[in-house]
Amino acid sequence: MHTLQISLWVLGLLIGLALIFDFMNGFHDAANAIATVVSTGVLRPQTAVLMSAAFNFVAYFTVGLHVASTVGKNTIDPALVDHYVIFGALVGAIVWNVITWYYGIPSSSSHALIGGLVGAAVAKGGTGALKGDGLQKTVEFIVLSPLLGFVLGSIVMLIVSWIFVRTPPRKVDNWFRRLQLFSAAAYSLGHGGNDAQKTIGIIWMLLIAAGSTAATATAPPAWVAICCYLAMSFGTMFGGWRIVKTMGQKITKLKPVGGFCAEAGGAITLFIASAMGAPVSTTHTITGAIVGVGSAQRASAVRWGVAGNIVWAWIFTIPASAFMAAIAWWIGKHVL
Repeated sequence: MHTLQISLWVLGLLIGLALIFDFMNGFHDAANAIATVVSTGVLRPQTAVLMSAAFNFVAYFTVGLHVASTVGKNTIDPALVDHYVIFGALVGAIVWNVITWYYGIPSSSSHALIGGLVGAAVAKGGTGALKGDGLQKTVEFIVLSPLLGFVLGSIVMLIVSWIFVRTPPRKVDNWFRRLQLFSAAAYSLGHGGNDAQKTIGIIWMLLIAAGSTAATATAPPAWVAICCYLAMSFGTMFGGWRIVKTMGQKITKLKPVGGFCAEAGGAITLFIASAMGAPVSTTHTITGAIVGVGSAQRASAVRWGVAGNIVWAWIFTIPASAFMAAIAWWIGKHVL
């Protein structure tokens, strides 16, 4: 790969932009990790956010960097990466995140970033700039992550219902109020393990392009990972309450047992995806799990209109963020 001549202030600006995106990712996606535990009344919002932020950071010490490698080396051609491409990708993803946060739409920060990379890379080098392996894995999991969440959420709900069929509802409620603390922690761990790694991959890509890190390196510098996990944790601490309401109450009415099953199904899906290096959407995953839990009780328990609106947001995320990133790439060419 060629080494770019990037001034220190531009490099610092882009790393700062990446960390702002990571902060917004935590801010935007905090709802995914805490919506169920808040909406069931098990934890107060402030407590839930602090717990989620802590487990987001703990993920750094427990989860590998497979997802960072997919984003950093296998999404677009590294030879075409320059500061304009990174600028366009980050600005496109940030703008889409702000729009969807403002309207309370639980879109995917992950796919906004992937869309941003695609849009900026295509604006520079055409479709030949794209790498099939990483993109194929991402596209496959757009379908697989909510499907797995749905299936696992449904299965866990059915198993729990069968085990506790003769137990008084009040006793079940009390037990699962405690168990939901563990499932929410597990989901936050999975969220940190998958989502923060996308920004790690972006900064890693930038450092390789600038010649600050060897292209043959098997892992990014430790400071990159720590900064990204901290940024996401702080973003989570501020929370995205508009989206919590959509995720926790508008799709289906959850009780602690349903919240536990949704979080358990979602967490298992995230751990599988992270182990495979697939940059999945935590939004898609928990939505699928919540719908699965609701439909396992009865199909009418799911507000399918709300779920349908969320799916439309999923469909538009990559093309919308790609379009914005292409415009940002053009602006960056004239400004940076």
